[in-house]
Amino acid sequence: MTDTVFVKTIQRRNDTAAPPVWMMRQAGRYHQHYQQLRKQHGFVELCKNPDLAAEVAMGPIRDFDFDAAILFSDILFPIEVMGPSLVFDPGPKFSYHLKTIDDINKYQVTQNSIQHLKFQECALKKTREILPLDKSLIGFVGGALTLYIFAVHGTHKTDLSDAKQGFLDGRFEKFLELLTPLIIQNMVLQAKAGCDLLAIFESCAGDIEFTTYRDIYLPFLRNIMLQFKVQCPDTKVLYYAKNTGIAHWHVLSDLPIDVLGIDHHQDIKNTMDIFSDRFAIQGNFDPDHLTLPHEQFWSKADHYFKQMSGISSLAKKGWICGLGHGVTPFARQENVKTFVKMARGEKI
Repeated sequence: MTDTVFVKTIQRRNDTAAPPVWMMRQAGRYHQHYQQLRKQHGFVELCKNPDLAAEVAMGPIRDFDFDAAILFSDILFPIEVMGPSLVFDPGPKFSYHLKTIDDINKYQVTQNSIQHLKFQECALKKTREILPLDKSLIGFVGGALTLYIFAVHGTHKTDLSDAKQGFLDGRFEKFLELLTPLIIQNMVLQAKAGCDLLAIFESCAGDIEFTTYRDIYLPFLRNIMLQFKVQCPDTKVLYYAKNTGIAHWHVLSDLPIDVLGIDHHQDIKNTMDIFSDRFAIQGNFDPDHLTLPHEQFWSKADHYFKQMSGISSLAKKGWICGLGHGVTPFARQENVKTFVKMARGEKI
């Protein structure tokens, strides 16, 4: 682990004037560099060819000077490893779903299953080779709850009644019993490939009842994190759970989480007041503001940074500046570049 500004921040010891800047989905459809690569290669090829994945990850580093690159991959590949075929047309489509308790027999995990994700290890190593020394590297996996919901529905943008029924009929527990060893191995594989931070992206945490999250899911999440930390104690972990709030973060406080991702629906300054002595904080500018005409965007960003200038010295030591979710396909590249400069207090 290099002692970059990003690394100092996830350790809550950044004493520089400006926070590091990193955005979820910073390598993606809004970016001309990615668009040019997609004219020649399919999405899965970009993910599974390590040289191409590294090139995609490096595009926003070169063009926008972000402080960290992130593995270019997809959270759903572990489900593919478990059995169903996966295509993107354009969104993800599995050949079958977890609709009954008997369907669990269609999913399998063996000791060798992790070998099917070695392309992520290679992509991280390739990215590290060409990443400037003052930049950091992030790996990621999908949260187990989110992967379960995708296994049931194929998406999280739908009525989740069937997935919620799975908490009662045994599908959730049985699926996570299979998935947990694979997710831990996936996290270890990426950590040992040299990432400075391992992110867990939980898209669906806010879509289930808090009591279900706390009482049924949290024990699995705790087990995953604890087992990972036993094997990789020095790798920092970021946990981002969309549409969650203070109640969730309180119950996460005793888990080995180093960085807490905050979505744009939350008051980040209030969150920092409560949790800056426990977590580094990542977030949380509204991604939709990046789609606005430049003058409107600048006004929104100027207001945001003026607000953030008032955060405590403790919070500043552990703040990763970014978005409250991922960069959208309609973000304007000019706005992204301006945002990075504004975060650093540079002249526009």
